[in-house]
Amino acid sequence: MSMLQAFDAAARNESFTEAAADLGLTQGAISRQVRALELQLDARLFARVGKTVRLTETGRRYAQDVEKALQTVRLASLDAMTHRRGGTLNLAILPTFGTRWLMPRFPAFLRAHPEITVNFATKLSPFDFKKEDLHAAIHYGQTDWPDSRSTFLMREETVPVGAPALLRERQSSHPADLYELPLLQLATRPRAWQEGFRVAGLDRPVPVGMVFEQIATIAQATVAGLGLALLPRFLIENELRRGELQVVLDRPLKSSFAYYLVTPTDRADYAPVVAFRHWLLELIGAQDGPETA
Repeated sequence: MSMLQAFDAAARNESFTEAAADLGLTQGAISRQVRALELQLDARLFARVGKTVRLTETGRRYAQDVEKALQTVRLASLDAMTHRRGGTLNLAILPTFGTRWLMPRFPAFLRAHPEITVNFATKLSPFDFKKEDLHAAIHYGQTDWPDSRSTFLMREETVPVGAPALLRERQSSHPADLYELPLLQLATRPRAWQEGFRVAGLDRPVPVGMVFEQIATIAQATVAGLGLALLPRFLIENELRRGELQVVLDRPLKSSFAYYLVTPTDRADYAPVVAFRHWLLELIGAQDGPETA
């Protein structure tokens, strides 16, 4: 196992130095472990060029299989460590969707399935099931994830919103009026305003505004009066109810993207994943909110 772990780290980094840092070992220890593995396999896994190393074609193929095997061992070990008959669910969630929609409802899942231990990872960047110990992820986008099974959860409608004080200063009755206000941008949806104006029949360049990475942050900036934002209605329910945000023009925009529960193909029938999938679908089907069909 120590040889395989050293090789896996070196293959991921294509560097013995970085592999040593990852595992808390010396560069020499990594080099010796990899060399011992090559001797045992009677195969050359790395090409040494000066002070750098590159995977050979044999090494690249071997690294893919070793990575999968080590992930299986890590997941099995984590399941054993929990001492729970129901197993473990390692779930990646989007930050705002997780904190504002999923977490308030999640106690119901734990009450229904107390035997399952759930570990959360917050992911904004694309995830890789081959490299990360995840059983499932809630993803916003399209069903284009390789080697995975996607379960449709819901669509969303976005609406332009602003702080009441900002809107009192500049009354808006037509989509073209919004061009005169600061338009805040969400980094993960860079064309949202352009698409919203296009649906409204306007095809003018959108003024560049401040850019934010997370919906929660841009929502707070909008509450503070920094500008208008185009946000999913179901994720800003509290701000709308408290009157901190106000819909500017009630002309919802429905995206071609949607929320999906994505699972690697080899984990799609894993019992905790199946239980979570069923619970999610029952929850969404029983509630009012974002479009679910």
